[in-house]
Order: sequence, then C-alpha cells, then structure tokens
Amino acid sequence: MADFRVDQAAGLRRLLGGGQQLQVVTFVAGCEGVGRSVAVANLGVALARLGKEVLIIDEHASRDDIASSFGLMVRHDLLDVVQRELALPQVLLQPLHGLRLLPAARAVKKLGRLSLAQQQTLLDAMSSLERPVDIILVDASMAHPGGFSPFGLASQEAVVVLSGSSASITEAYSLIKKVSHAFARRHFRILVNKVRSLADARSIFDNIAQVAGQRGIARLEYAGAIPLDEALRQSCQLGRPVLAQAPDSAAAGALRDIAGELLYWQGSEQGGGGVEYFIQQLLHLSQRITPNVLRA
Repeated sequence: MADFRVDQAAGLRRLLGGGQQLQVVTFVAGCEGVGRSVAVANLGVALARLGKEVLIIDEHASRDDIASSFGLMVRHDLLDVVQRELALPQVLLQPLHGLRLLPAARAVKKLGRLSLAQQQTLLDAMSSLERPVDIILVDASMAHPGGFSPFGLASQEAVVVLSGSSASITEAYSLIKKVSHAFARRHFRILVNKVRSLADARSIFDNIAQVAGQRGIARLEYAGAIPLDEALRQSCQLGRPVLAQAPDSAAAGALRDIAGELLYWQGSEQGGGGVEYFIQQLLHLSQRITPNVLRA
C-alpha cells in the first residue's frame, strides 16, 4: 500500500503537464520562527511590481497570517465560499495592484473531505477570478492532518525556508525526508533566511543538499538568501512590506533578486496549466491520497 501511495502521488503531479501559463510555488518550513510568511508577502510584492498578477493563498490563522504583513485584518476564509456563505470577491484581499490575498486556513484542512457539490463550488469560484493569475504563492501551514500541505503536493515548486540556526536546519532536513518518503516528492528548493552573509547561506545550503543527495532523499536547489536586516524587522512591526518601507535595504534587494529568479524556475515534474486546471488536480490529489504515517 505504501508503494502504491507513493506512485499515485508522483503520477498525479505529472498529470499537471502542459503549458507555462501559471506558476504555483508553495513555501514550507520545518519549524516556526524562520520568517517564511514575511518572505512570501514580500516576494508577492516584488512579483507584482514586475508586472505579474499574483495570488497568495495563506493557510494560517489570524495573528500569524500574511495579511498582517500589510496591516490588514482577515475576516473571512475560503471555506465561506465553499459553503456558499460568501462570494470569492468578498473573501479576497488586495494589498496593492497586482497582488491578491486569499485566506484559506479553515478551507485547506477540509479539502480531503469536501462533498462533490462543495468541490464544484470551489472550482467554479476559483475559475471565475476577475483577472487571470500568473503566479500563485502558497504560505503553507505546518499543521496538516496528512502531515503536509495538499497545495505543496500539487504545486510545481516546494520551497523550504530555513534560517541559520542548527534547529532550523535539522527540522528542515527532517521535513524534506518525511515528505520524500511519504509522498515521493524528490525535488525542493532551499531559501535561507536571516543569515549574516551570502557565504554563510551557501555553506548551509551546500551541507544540507550534500546530505540529502548522498542519502538519495531528494535533489535540492538553491533559491537564494535573505540577510538578517533590521529594516526587515522594523517593516514587520509597522505592518508594511520592506520593499515599500525600506526599498534600498539589503533585504529588499535580496527579495527582488529572488523574485526575478523565480520567474525562470521550471517545475521539476510538470509545467503549469491555468488556475482551473490546478484546482482540479488539487482536489483530485486531496481526495485520493492517503499519506504514510509521518514519523519524527
């Protein structure tokens, strides 16, 4: 049964093959405190400023969400749309032109248990977005009944965010190992946050990539690094993206560089289809994949 699940997960992701209309990138972390949400929020801003239509799907509850990075408050959830209590435009937030935010903390936990009618409601809602989406960024929660975000399983790219602390590195490696064994995901990108130098970031990446490669766990690629920057901390406290608050800071420059590189990432197993196609495959995966038990 375990082998069947692994093969099924890999096969379903390959079904996403097609054109390059949509990029879907999920950001995950092995532990809290690595700055994942702040990084996702600022990358969304950088991509929007490059002329892309960006949708951030946030799996976190209030006070730990993307909206707070923009000084906004979340009042509704994608689940309200699925349950036909609200229309999608009533749930979406728009911090700035070209960037939309979709709170989905409650909805993502129920993806595997939606009725056929609810699945169709979700598909219809996401297919009716007023403007086409170029890039979806997912800020994935660590708390999933299946052990890993279904968006992370279905997306083209999974980026593991870690910092320079030994605990962060250990937990990131543990997460990669678990997901590789349980879901046959063999490719991840590594984003190193809160580091004092690019040399430190490269050294951290080289070490974790070498271990993962030698043990046949996964192939890791370097996504970039964000320096430890007081400007980034201050912008978080003010509820503003650092690209707006301190555009000339080292952190802002690094985030712009990462966003520019992200546009040229190629999915490890598939290209992108449209939003409707991605949601179809997400629902298919959520309903049919039962993961192995993930052990520490």
